[in-house]
Amino acid sequence: MQEQYRTVARAGVHETEINRSRFICALAPVATEEEAQEFVARIRKEHPTATHNCFAYVIGADASVQKASDDGEPGGTAGAPMLQMLMRREMRYTAAVVTRYYGGVKLGAGGLIRAYGGAVGEALDAVGTLTRQRFRLATVTVDHQRAGRLENDLRATGRVVRDVRYAEAVTIEIGLPDSEVPAFRAWLADTTAGTAVLELGGEAFA
Repeated sequence: MQEQYRTVARAGVHETEINRSRFICALAPVATEEEAQEFVARIRKEHPTATHNCFAYVIGADASVQKASDDGEPGGTAGAPMLQMLMRREMRYTAAVVTRYYGGVKLGAGGLIRAYGGAVGEALDAVGTLTRQRFRLATVTVDHQRAGRLENDLRATGRVVRDVRYAEAVTIEIGLPDSEVPAFRAWLADTTAGTAVLELGGEAFA
């Protein structure tokens, strides 16, 4: 199981010109293959007169889904180098579309491979990436008297506080790495004199 993965920080576009051809790379974080396909369709709609709209995307923390398309460029000169660049940069849950407006100068197979792969690499540098860490979701239930201080202590020690709910007792939803659960359980018992209850839930990336 992957403990972390990298993805693009946000959706963004970066343009470069090579031998009078415009290469416009659009990137977006995508949660599913369906989202990736919708993104590709949207970019194609935005550039209906482009010579080519080639794409590549990687879905899954373990890169279980990988797709690429040359969209009319010679086989293996566009989609494959784009996908290779995403994989080389260890990008996950990321879609890339490179739109080409032909400028009248042929680049040859090697030139196309460098242009399409390079367009994705430059766009990743321009848009920025971030790392998401796998967390165990956990709920801490504590009395009102201790809740405020506990929440402050959690934030002060760098814990990811996802939600706080006030009812008869206070429930604080947090995320923590699996490896830290035993130490956290001991810390919580010590901090709240054994009055807090810790319940472990599913997993998420944050």
